[in-house]
Amino acid sequence: MKLVLSSVALCALFHVITGHAGHNHGPVGKQVKVPTKQLNDGNNIPILGLGTFGFGDIPKIRQAINWAVEAGYRHIDTAALYANEEEIGKGISDVLKKGLVRREDLFITTKLWNDKHAKDQVVPALRDSLAKLGLQYVDLYLIHSPEASKADGSPTNIDYLETWQGMEEAKKLGLAKSIGVSNFNTKQIDRIKAHSKTVPAVNQIEVHPSNTQEQTINDCFERNIAVVAYSPFGFFVTRGGPSKDDPKIKNIAQKYGKSVTQVVLRYSIDRGLIPIPKSTNQKRIKENLDVFDFQLTPEEISTISSYNTDTSIFS
Repeated sequence: MKLVLSSVALCALFHVITGHAGHNHGPVGKQVKVPTKQLNDGNNIPILGLGTFGFGDIPKIRQAINWAVEAGYRHIDTAALYANEEEIGKGISDVLKKGLVRREDLFITTKLWNDKHAKDQVVPALRDSLAKLGLQYVDLYLIHSPEASKADGSPTNIDYLETWQGMEEAKKLGLAKSIGVSNFNTKQIDRIKAHSKTVPAVNQIEVHPSNTQEQTINDCFERNIAVVAYSPFGFFVTRGGPSKDDPKIKNIAQKYGKSVTQVVLRYSIDRGLIPIPKSTNQKRIKENLDVFDFQLTPEEISTISSYNTDTSIFS
C-alpha cells in the first residue's frame, strides 16, 4: 500500500491566533498548522520538521526551537551524533513552560549512533538521549545507519537485525512511540521485514533535486514506509549545484510568489516526502514553514527532478 497524502492535506493552510508578536517574517501573531500523515503503526507525523544537523553554534539551537514552535513547527529531528540533544531539550522545556504546546503536540525524533548497535546497548542509549532531551519518550527512534562501529569509530561486526531487536524492545517499553531506520536501502529493509515482527515506520534518507532517489522512495512507499528527506535543499544552498537564478526553478518560484527554497520544499512534500530543513535564523525558519498554500503541478515536479545527477552533498 502506498503512502498518499490527500489533496486536502496537501493544500491545507490555516492559521490560529497565538498572541505572539514581533516576528520578522510573515503575518504577525499567526501560526501555520502543519498537516500530518499516518505511519504504518497508526501514529501521525507532521509532514515538515525542523532539522538540527550540523549547527556550528550550539547555543542558538535553544532559541531556534522556541522560534520554530512559535511559528507552528511540531516536528523536531535530532540524533545522538549531533551532540545537541541537551540544548534541544532546553528549547522543548521552554515552549512547554510557556504553554505554547503540550508534550503530546510535539513529534520528537532522535537516532541511535553506530557505536551502540548491540541489542543490549539500544535501550540504554535511548535512555541517555531521553535524559538529555528531558523527555519520557520520543515519538520516533531511528537506527542512524546500518553500519556498526566501536567507540573509537572503527568498524565492528554487529548485524543490524540484532540492533532492530533492541529497537523493538524500546518500543515495547514505551520509550519510543515509533521506530524506524535511516540511510537503509531496500535490501536491508526487506531483511528486517523478513526477520522481525515490526516493519520500520520510517526510512530517513538524503533527498533533494540533485539526488531524487526515485527507486528507494518507491520501494519504501510500496512497503508502507514513510520517507523523511534530510538535506532537502541539496546543492541549491551549497557550492557546485544549480543556481537559484536558474530560469527553470526561478520561473516556478515567481509563478507562486515564493522563494526557490520554498519551491524545493514543496517539491519534497508533493512527492509525498517529509522534509526536515534546518535553520537557526528566525526569518528562514518561518519561510520554510510557509509552503502549504500552493501545490506544484506534475510537470513542475518533473522539471525540478531534471536537476538530478544522483549526487550526494556528502560525497
